[in-house]
Amino acid sequence: MKARTGTFTKSSKRTGRTGRAGARTGKRQDMHLPLRKRFCRFCQDKIKTIDYKDIKRLESFITERGKIVSTRISGNCAKHQRRIAEEIKKARFLSLIPYLR
Repeated sequence: MKARTGTFTKSSKRTGRTGRAGARTGKRQDMHLPLRKRFCRFCQDKIKTIDYKDIKRLESFITERGKIVSTRISGNCAKHQRRIAEEIKKARFLSLIPYLR
């Protein structure tokens, strides 16, 4: 059997990518854009309670596929994110919000 030579470059062996032009280098393309700090809506508006019956508010924290939106995307603080997740799960259990869309 002949050994294959020249099919992969050194870097493509590690990353699994070919050496094609325009391939991403792993660096962010938009480094010059300023990132806006996200604030917790509940802390900002001083909302004391998050209720499972408030479906409109809870649905804003659920994706089209039915997943609960993460803190990083929603901008909620950890305390309110835990409460939101708990209330969403409670509303799902009581069939107020569907598990899947």
